[in-house]
Amino acid sequence: MSSPSVSALPWYRTLTREHWFVFTIASLAWMFDCLDQQLFILARDNAIKALSAPGTEPLALKQLSGWAQSVFVAGWALGGLIFGSVGDRIGRAKTLSITVLIYSLCTGLSAFSRDVTEFMIFRALTGLGVGGVFGLAVALVADSLPDLARPKALGLLQALSAVGNVTAGLCAMALAEIDPMHSWKYLFWIGAAPAFLCIFIMFRLKEPGKWIAARVASRAVGGKAMGSYGSLFGEARWRSPAIFGMLLCVAGVVGLWGVGFFSGSLIGPAIEKALRAQNLSPEKINAGKQWWTAANLIVQNICAFFGMIAFSKLAAIYGRKIVFAFGFVAAFAATIFFFRNFQTKSDIWMTGLMGFCQLGIFAGFAIYLPELFPTRLRSTGVSFCYNVGRFIAATGPITLGSLQKTLGESAVAALPKTADAIAKADAQLNAFRDAACWLAGIYLLGVLVLPFLPETKGRPMPEE
Repeated sequence: MSSPSVSALPWYRTLTREHWFVFTIASLAWMFDCLDQQLFILARDNAIKALSAPGTEPLALKQLSGWAQSVFVAGWALGGLIFGSVGDRIGRAKTLSITVLIYSLCTGLSAFSRDVTEFMIFRALTGLGVGGVFGLAVALVADSLPDLARPKALGLLQALSAVGNVTAGLCAMALAEIDPMHSWKYLFWIGAAPAFLCIFIMFRLKEPGKWIAARVASRAVGGKAMGSYGSLFGEARWRSPAIFGMLLCVAGVVGLWGVGFFSGSLIGPAIEKALRAQNLSPEKINAGKQWWTAANLIVQNICAFFGMIAFSKLAAIYGRKIVFAFGFVAAFAATIFFFRNFQTKSDIWMTGLMGFCQLGIFAGFAIYLPELFPTRLRSTGVSFCYNVGRFIAATGPITLGSLQKTLGESAVAALPKTADAIAKADAQLNAFRDAACWLAGIYLLGVLVLPFLPETKGRPMPEE
């Protein structure tokens, strides 16, 4: 009997041992990258409070927290632009090891911050490393794996990022009983562990054959440069997908990092209100807040895993663009639904719905972006699209914090003069709900730019 054709096999059956090694290392690098991101989200508010001057007002702390998020995201964007180009020039594997080392070490150093300024400096440096990983990992897998396996493998790579996010939540839950003014340091020390991955990246991982061939061809003709932004924007063929691909990513990135990952800022006060009604001690209330904030993250990302798997399967059947359109509309609706309706622990399923919709889109970025650019510009183009939007996304937390502060002050001012602290806190929480719903409108930008981008389903990746 003849053996079945390669096209008839499941995608994972077409991979060799070397393919699996490349996929595993790239996935681990991105998974640990996401672990560091989520550890920061979980530790951010407590770190700012611990490092700020005693007596700092709650609204001022929220603004500082937003600034810390923005500094991190801006560093992320800059790192993506730098290391994406470097990856095309000197190799994906070499550059990936550098970025993993940067984000791991600087995450660990964040725990030794003596004030808010030092903390933000370390977060900016961490962002540089974090920003480079996605484009490098995606380009590495896209250039190394067979065409049949590439889209499904890239979707799974992105879905595995949820494992890193869930691990961060489990770490926070394990530390829930520890004083939050100290536990944030432990979370950052955990984030330093991925530095050991660099050993395997530097000494074992080989550069993809496609990248080596592209470099040889570039040197032979003395022509088109590897990783050149001048080439990316100087040629109309690549300029259009770069610009509109970036806008596509802006919608998803701002929606997630400017709104979605601030769900804990709603969960915490809502849970605190519910626990206070049970007449628990302040220590029990603090521990309960930390535990449920971590549980919120876990639920959000478990559902995100299935959202990304679903996006990958649907994109393979119906095409990239139509699934993106549905995904952006679903993320917009789910975000507003969550921030309008979440009240107590029994509503935690709303977090899962939002995570499924918001993060499902990110599987599309991993699948779609490398299909827009040639090998010599693949890491550069993917990193540009995925990360330059973070400069815009960096304004999301600041805008959310400022909008919340303005709406919160107006809401408090409208209360009777006899209103107590609980009534004022409720008014500020409702203002936060309103601010988040306004910013959720960014998801509609993703729908608007889709007509300007090509459908890539069933097409080979572009080459010169």
